[in-house]
Amino acid sequence: MSDNTTPSRPAALGAEGRKTAADKKTAPNESTTPAEGTTSAEGTAPAKGTTPDRSAPPDRSAAPDKSAPPDKSTAPGKKTASARPDRSIAPGKKTTPGTSTTPAKGTIPAKKTTPDKSTAAAKNAAAGRKTAPGDRPMTGKPTTPTRSATPGKTTAPNKSATPGKSTTPNKSATPGKKTVAAKSATPGKTTAAAKSTAPGQKTVPGTSATPGKKTAPGNKPMTGKTTAPGKKTMPGKKTAPGSKPMTGKPTAPTKKAAAGKKTAAGKGAEAPARRPRRGPRFSVARGWFPPLGTKGRIALILSLLTGLVSHGYHLFRYPLYLTDEGIYMQRAWSVVRETSLSPYTYDYDHAPLGWITLAGWAFPLPKQFEAFGNAINTGRFLMLLVHIASVYLLFEIARRLSGSVLAATVTSFLFNVSPLAVYFQRQVLLDNLMIFWLLLSLFMLLRREVTIRSVFGGGMALGIALITKENAIFFVPSFVYLLYRRVKGSASSRFTSTLWPFAAATPIGAYVTYALLKNELLPSGFDFDLNNPPADHVSLLYTLWWQLNRNQGTLFSHTGLLQTSWLVRDKFLLIAGVCAMVICLWIGLRDRKRNLGFLIAGTLALGYAFYLVRGSVVLDFYVTPLIPMLALNLGMVTDRLLKGTFANRFIRGAHSVTRVAVPSFAAFLLLASPASGYLVHTNTEGHTQIADQYQSKINLTGMQHAQIAWVRKHVPPNSRIIMDDDLWGELHDIRPFYPYAHSHWNASSDPDVRDKLFKKRWQNVDYIIMSNKMRRSMMLNNSDGRENWILQALRNSTRVWSVTEGNIRLEIYRVQ
Repeated sequence: MSDNTTPSRPAALGAEGRKTAADKKTAPNESTTPAEGTTSAEGTAPAKGTTPDRSAPPDRSAAPDKSAPPDKSTAPGKKTASARPDRSIAPGKKTTPGTSTTPAKGTIPAKKTTPDKSTAAAKNAAAGRKTAPGDRPMTGKPTTPTRSATPGKTTAPNKSATPGKSTTPNKSATPGKKTVAAKSATPGKTTAAAKSTAPGQKTVPGTSATPGKKTAPGNKPMTGKTTAPGKKTMPGKKTAPGSKPMTGKPTAPTKKAAAGKKTAAGKGAEAPARRPRRGPRFSVARGWFPPLGTKGRIALILSLLTGLVSHGYHLFRYPLYLTDEGIYMQRAWSVVRETSLSPYTYDYDHAPLGWITLAGWAFPLPKQFEAFGNAINTGRFLMLLVHIASVYLLFEIARRLSGSVLAATVTSFLFNVSPLAVYFQRQVLLDNLMIFWLLLSLFMLLRREVTIRSVFGGGMALGIALITKENAIFFVPSFVYLLYRRVKGSASSRFTSTLWPFAAATPIGAYVTYALLKNELLPSGFDFDLNNPPADHVSLLYTLWWQLNRNQGTLFSHTGLLQTSWLVRDKFLLIAGVCAMVICLWIGLRDRKRNLGFLIAGTLALGYAFYLVRGSVVLDFYVTPLIPMLALNLGMVTDRLLKGTFANRFIRGAHSVTRVAVPSFAAFLLLASPASGYLVHTNTEGHTQIADQYQSKINLTGMQHAQIAWVRKHVPPNSRIIMDDDLWGELHDIRPFYPYAHSHWNASSDPDVRDKLFKKRWQNVDYIIMSNKMRRSMMLNNSDGRENWILQALRNSTRVWSVTEGNIRLEIYRVQ
């Protein structure tokens, strides 16, 4: 090439970033000799007379390419001397094909070899692969045959240069390989080495285009390839993500890359940047919960409807109004009517927030306590709403602890249809309200992000549960551990771990402050003697001490509630639930990091089960908070067992169908089997019939309505009556009022009633309204002889009315 050739605009080099002396026009002072210490392939020596280049910056953008295919640009039998002239030379200046141009000053031109040797080298490089006839060689760059290539041997591609150092122009190239198309440089300036682009990264528009042309913005040129002079790069051609680009291989001027084809992966090329590893899809500690999805929403709606039907049907007729229902409603009545916590002396037997909630529910209703017929019916409707809200919370808790909609569905199903749940959760009990606040607190701790609002709300909900019923304290260890795992390692861990107990202690502090302001926190003289209760005033701490020391005996005896009440109503939930609790604890303790949900579910059930079996006084409805916890464990274990079964390759094809069919079939067996008592049961006569909770013919509360109707018709309003607490609301809130009607518990323990009204004499009693359960309660509570005078009045009375249905008997006695 002559010195007076018009220079073209500088362009970026190929991905290998090398400069060739034969095809590039360099400045007079630029060295084009190979870098120091490099050797050519197969022992080829560098060009003679060249000096080492110490000024070229090393290019480390590409590793040697060992996987590039042989050159297909030269047809068999054709000489490379007939290659098209370099189009990078200025217009109007041509070089003679097969001849070399005049080298730049200060450089020694490469030796010329005969065309026959070049052809022989190209044939040897083919190695059984023929180039397509008619393919045109690289434009503007005559290939220089290697001097030391042995026929029949293929030299390793690009092994003659250390990555990042320039080599002798085309002296050691493997026969058949194409060299990078020549780029002319501006005289006196050094062309910057092109940087290789990692797959998937965009180059700056216009940097690698042909002189005078710009690449369309947004197009990604092929890495390591140069386009023919004067041609635009094909828009939309991208390297497939993850594949390695071909280095050092320019595209032919007349060829266009086929759309959608991937570049060959070079073995020696630099490995592309790997995609970041996808994190785990589910983690309780980090709040990575799967989305609910369409199927989850359908399952949630079905669960809510199931709870509405199972607990709403027969609500006001079954079961019988119980003593505790009457106690809580009479105290709610006192909050509304008398603005006090109890119509009698409040002795701190239970924290008051439960009946304060009942009072807040009844107060805005049109007829208040008679909005649904009577006070207990009004409270039962609230229990239905509370149950529906609890189903939603339990569904979400189960889904977030297990990461499975199936586990949440099974949990909600058992919570809805268990005979234990239907029997006790219809009743107006503090335990049902406590369950709602506990589930709300747990739900707040299982939010995706642990924020100040969720931590404070969760703590407050737990505090409200504690002052609704004190036995919620047995769930606190599980809550504390879950909070610790959720905030561990976060920047606000110290603040949130302090805010949560503060929020939980706030409602409790208000309760203690109330007792302190009334001077009823401590007993007189700080005397905690259980044999001598304080006579001058009641005490919060003394009552707590008394409750802690109450003893009933073992729960597992043949006369205990486990045998006589709980297992009779629902064997499956209790037995299978305890087994599931053990499995959850085992799974959770083996891997506390991955199976945190199993550990939390197991400890929730274990903590409350410990409360029931510890040996203190236990009433039959104390099992109520254990029901959702056992259902939660059963749901999670069922999901884990089904997932383990589906991993079996023999039934993997039935995954989607069986995953729904197996739980559905199990649910059908539970509902249809008389032994379970879920939908049908066997009565005392041996006949299979609809279970009592869904039996339309059963109207247990109708017996009590008939009892009240007889009292209003035959008993004067000023009569002194001893009765059960379930009748208190109707005799005190509906005209005619019976102001001297009191429960046997208050008549024997409250000083105002016992000593002032009845004076502990059976002759002062006019009527006794009772049930067979009330008679049993009086016998149990008379260990210290406090109800002897009431029992004596019963022995001196005449029965004037009675009704019996099943094992329930209601009676009215007139004392002589």
